[in-house]
Amino acid sequence: QVQLVESGGGLVQAGGSLRLSCAASGSIFSINAMGWYRQAPGKQRELVARITSRGTTNYADSAKGRFTISRDNAKHTVYLQMNSLKPEDTAVYYCNALRGGNEYWGQGTQVTVSS
Repeated sequence: QVQLVESGGGLVQAGGSLRLSCAASGSIFSINAMGWYRQAPGKQRELVARITSRGTTNYADSAKGRFTISRDNAKHTVYLQMNSLKPEDTAVYYCNALRGGNEYWGQGTQVTVSS
């Protein structure tokens, strides 16, 4: 089992920045990739950014140029730096981990961007 705990969400004005953190614990060895997803009210959950165990990253088009995913292996933590936030970025952001054939989710953290 892998436990994921997110932090760093909150309320910010458009154009502002937030940094989300996701701390992993439990059976963290052999995690293949970790990522951030988000779900806005009435919409499906969507991938925002992902980073593999080799450091390869990929981003949703909406995140490119504004968001950066990174990791601290020593702290078993993944970060999502979000800059130039827009009201349409408002959503619950979830941390995700892939380990073998299993997928794990955090409890989510709310990000609200006011116009």
